[in-house]
Amino acid sequence: MTSRIQKKLAVSSALAFGLLAACSDDAPNTQAPANSDFEGIETNGNADNICLNENYTGFYAADGITVMCFDAAGNLSFWIGEDGIIGVPESEAGTPSGDTPADTGTATVEPTSSSAAAIDCDTRGATMLYVLDGITYYRAQGKTFYFDNGCNKIMLAEAVGSSSSEAAAIASSADVAVASSGDSETGSNAPPEAVSNGNEPSITFAATGATVVNDNGCVSIEGSNVTVTCAGNYFFSGSSSNGQIKVLAGAQDNVYLFMNSVTLSNTTSAPVVSLNSNKTFIVANEGTSTFSDASTRNSVISFTNANGASDTTYAGACIFSKDDLTIKGSGIIKVTGNYNNGIHSSDDLRVRDNPTITVTAKNNAFKGKDLVDIEGGTLNLTATSGDGIKSDECTVSGNDTTITEGKGIVNIKGGTINIEKAGDDGIQAYNYVFINDSISAPKITVKSTGKGIVSEDRIYINAGNIDVTSNDDGIHSNLNVYMNGGNVTVSAGDDGIHADSALHLAGSTINVTKASEGMEAFYIFAEGGITATYGTDDGWNAAGGSADPGTSSGSQWGGFGGGMMSSSKGYIVITGGYHYISASGNDIDVLDANGTAKQSGGVVIVEIPASSGGMGGSMGGRPGQSGSSGGCATNGAGGLIDTDNGFTITGGVFLGFGSQTEEYPNCTATSYTAGTAYGSANAAFAPKGSGSMILYGGSVTSVAQVNTSGMKQVTFPNGLVFYEK
Repeated sequence: MTSRIQKKLAVSSALAFGLLAACSDDAPNTQAPANSDFEGIETNGNADNICLNENYTGFYAADGITVMCFDAAGNLSFWIGEDGIIGVPESEAGTPSGDTPADTGTATVEPTSSSAAAIDCDTRGATMLYVLDGITYYRAQGKTFYFDNGCNKIMLAEAVGSSSSEAAAIASSADVAVASSGDSETGSNAPPEAVSNGNEPSITFAATGATVVNDNGCVSIEGSNVTVTCAGNYFFSGSSSNGQIKVLAGAQDNVYLFMNSVTLSNTTSAPVVSLNSNKTFIVANEGTSTFSDASTRNSVISFTNANGASDTTYAGACIFSKDDLTIKGSGIIKVTGNYNNGIHSSDDLRVRDNPTITVTAKNNAFKGKDLVDIEGGTLNLTATSGDGIKSDECTVSGNDTTITEGKGIVNIKGGTINIEKAGDDGIQAYNYVFINDSISAPKITVKSTGKGIVSEDRIYINAGNIDVTSNDDGIHSNLNVYMNGGNVTVSAGDDGIHADSALHLAGSTINVTKASEGMEAFYIFAEGGITATYGTDDGWNAAGGSADPGTSSGSQWGGFGGGMMSSSKGYIVITGGYHYISASGNDIDVLDANGTAKQSGGVVIVEIPASSGGMGGSMGGRPGQSGSSGGCATNGAGGLIDTDNGFTITGGVFLGFGSQTEEYPNCTATSYTAGTAYGSANAAFAPKGSGSMILYGGSVTSVAQVNTSGMKQVTFPNGLVFYEK
């Protein structure tokens, strides 16, 4: 059996191994979801273009002449050539769409010169759009582009002309965008106003049952059970101790349920259940609306669907929808799921506007099986034994469980999310987790018994303020983690940030205040950002897979520190950013790679801030190590640096403070004092602790105590200061 990491490198997003959790046992949704070849499109103001029809936006193609025309939904409708001839996608043979394969992350670009060889360009995080005249177009981070012969990204310019139209602007939601086709409130009725026009149905609950005023012929009442059977706006008020709102409308119907200080509980079923509609909207309108179910009740509901056929569904949530569900408005919704989940959609679950949603649930608090998409509002979530937020759509074929492309996604674009307690994971997505600020900078707090933020495939953190406290890993992906922006604080019982494959530190401000392994991945790419990491085992640990690809044995991860030769591999590549790494305790490594570590740029500070035990005394250098120099000696107990195959520094700044190490670039037996800056005239650091040995490398060629007046200060998120000129 090959290791998990080897399998991940061999397949795309259809992962059939090491799954976080099986597909849920919720009844599958039988309706086919809407698709769009061009994902992540939202209307965004007016722009001029030279496309021929209303509501099209033009972008110049790679030749600078051809204009590619996108409709308001984001589809490439046609293009206009230099000769004025119009082409459409259907006439272009082999026009592909969709994501580039996640296993390779490359695109082959053919050179213009016949003597040059084709090259592979890095397409990680990009969505492939179309092939037009042999050029493949991609989108990432809100930009449309193609690659030139040097693998440079060439961004498309918007075509400007005489006609004005509503522009279809690409939403800068993530490196890989989420389909927004479900956002539109299309169907047999338009989005309503928050206040009734006086002619719309108004339903009032009372102890004697429910009553309706302005019945439109689509409201059926039996006692306190209200059924809505067609599109429209329905206003609810009053209270019932055993009532229900049921939506059983047409497949193209949008149903809006306005909640005006409703109190509704149900001892035999879900108090709010949508069984059939195009989309159901719960509008938190006036006051506070409260919903609860019983700990023991019926969960399977039988009904007749829009096609007239008998159907059943598992409605195991206090508020349940078989189809898309959106919660919006500016009022307050309180939900207590005593039976199972709090709020659950078997399709997409969205939050729009600025509602306050408080959920306490026995299992999962907030679940959208296909997608959870949050743009705003305040969510206060408590999950006694399950996840705070969950999206777990996947595909089962025989014994294989794989990711369903475009589903199983948590996409957070704004709002305030407080996961006050999760009995399992805080935020879990079977496919992707995106945290962006395309609407507003989100504020997320997670407290979980299991992992904090977890994904089977990829996690993108691009913006926001995120605070994770977990008993297991703080942030965990079974493939890649991209830390591109935002402020992130992690306190974890196990790994602070973990990626089975690659961890990219590209732009986030990260403070791992508590962890066993501060950051752990097979590949750690430190490309930017500013980070502070503390671990009681390793600070950074690059480990995974097998050291011998021809064998199926060997530890997947490097295990404990201490300089012991591992049976796995791992790589650290540092090219930019500011990174402080520390560890203290027995048998530690601050910077540990079970393969190699390389630094060509950036600033790296490693420190053992407190006395640490070891596994052995001083010993001479091993092959590939520096041995004894300047009164410093390597040892077999790990310490500041431990790699199996060497740490190469060709640029940047490296400083290390401690009393033990297995290897080093350069070292001096200089005693140092906490809070005093040491280094060179151009780069210095004030360590947290005191010790007797300073390591250095890169642009730092010698170390001494430094007068830092006139130097620029860079403060790490843990408060320690680096000085530079």
